[in-house]
Amino acid sequence: MAPSAKTGTIIEPTVAAVQAELAALEDAGMRAANEKRGDDHGVNLSKLRGVAQAAKTDPASKQQLALDLWATGDTASRLVALLLVFPKKLGAEQIDAMIREARAPKVHDWLVNYVAKKSPHLEELRRTWTEDTDQLVAAAGWDLISHQVYKKPEVLDLPALLDTIEARMKDAPKDLQWSMNNTLAAIGIEAPELRGRAVDIGERLEVLKDYPTPPNCTSPFAPLWITEIVRRNEQAAAATG
Repeated sequence: MAPSAKTGTIIEPTVAAVQAELAALEDAGMRAANEKRGDDHGVNLSKLRGVAQAAKTDPASKQQLALDLWATGDTASRLVALLLVFPKKLGAEQIDAMIREARAPKVHDWLVNYVAKKSPHLEELRRTWTEDTDQLVAAAGWDLISHQVYKKPEVLDLPALLDTIEARMKDAPKDLQWSMNNTLAAIGIEAPELRGRAVDIGERLEVLKDYPTPPNCTSPFAPLWITEIVRRNEQAAAATG
């Protein structure tokens, strides 16, 4: 096993040992900053990744450790669990139960990106989650749609998705609206034949139009986002062509 992120010693692959290491890394300032974003933990994420790396063991034990850490309900422990778990060894029902328990934003984000997107059950989860009445679950479904727009668009009905976005995004709850907007931008970027319609929907709905964007960063407002990423892609293609 690798050395501890905090002390340089070995972390035993047990829940108690991992949580003790996380407790040693707890920082009040980090917790205060995280809590402003809804994440109730005070561990620097780079150091948290170090804890996961230091808790290596055989695959079967590693998977069980991940499940046991998840079961604690503790946010930092769950983040370590998501770094340890083998997504392909989780059933669709297990991942579905996890997304319904994932209330902390960073846990939700890592669960979607590190587990659901790598799961052989991705398509089943996408279809199940997208129409869920829980806005966070539905948002996860739309995150999977965005992933498929880039990776496997042939499984999607892109014009129908634009119909749904046009009808629902404006009045959707914040988290769901954000994920639907990501899909709108993805379609505009990846599907040239639908780009004009995607931009038009974004311009008319004006979702995230006034979102504060730091200098030199791309606005999440779909028309600006689409235009900028397409420009970059065309510029890169010209440079390599």
